[in-house]
Amino acid sequence: MTTSSENPFAVVTGASSGIGYELARQLAEHGHDLLIIAEDEGIEEAATDLRRDGRNQVVAVRADLADRAGVEQAWAAIEATGRPIDALALNAGRGIGGAFVGGTDLADELNIIDVNVTSTVHLAKLALPGMVARGKGRVLITSSIASMMPGTYQLVYNASKSFTQSFAEGLRAELKDTGVTVTALMPGPTDTNFFHRAEMDDTRVGAGQKDDPAQVAEQGIRALLEGKEKVLAGSVKTRAQAVASKVMPDSAKAEMHRKMAEPGSAN
Repeated sequence: MTTSSENPFAVVTGASSGIGYELARQLAEHGHDLLIIAEDEGIEEAATDLRRDGRNQVVAVRADLADRAGVEQAWAAIEATGRPIDALALNAGRGIGGAFVGGTDLADELNIIDVNVTSTVHLAKLALPGMVARGKGRVLITSSIASMMPGTYQLVYNASKSFTQSFAEGLRAELKDTGVTVTALMPGPTDTNFFHRAEMDDTRVGAGQKDDPAQVAEQGIRALLEGKEKVLAGSVKTRAQAVASKVMPDSAKAEMHRKMAEPGSAN
């Protein structure tokens, strides 16, 4: 961003498509200039789309957040704008489906941890000191309703989201009275490329009905700007299922997840 702007400044990770793109679009509609980050070339197209009305400055950064150097590259681009962060959406994430023994590859599972967990912690560690020093800022961390249940046939993804949920809630408590709020966004199955990339097209959840990412993002950004603790996002049905799962024993939730995520369950 080489020109001056009085707009607030927002950073969104995983913003080339899906929920991340919609989060960026919502922030733009709320008057924010943007720096958006993703590993794929679609981030440039997303930036072009977000610039169309000319009201917002948008910088696209192509960086692989699964790699520490990629996180540092993204942070260098943020610092190069010379602008303080008003809103930070740590949304980048991925998953993989299949049996932990004999089904999934270790490389995929470690990559999930690197993207979902390590990059979230890394970028938060870099960004939050400045926000706290200024005494203002909003942070959104994309968790999932998957954080609430054992992830049978999706083990590492669910475990990573349990981490991000706990991280968001604990971080919020630590930052109480600093002027910086942390909000956890907890969507259910959403109509993005997530399940295809996770090789879960043949599962019940992968083939089933999903929520609109625009709806999820609108609910998330509203909660972010209001400084809320968390939001169960998506359709009424998804939110009701998430609330109901709170009273279920873990063994029952693990079996329920098996039925949704077991390979071939869509047939």
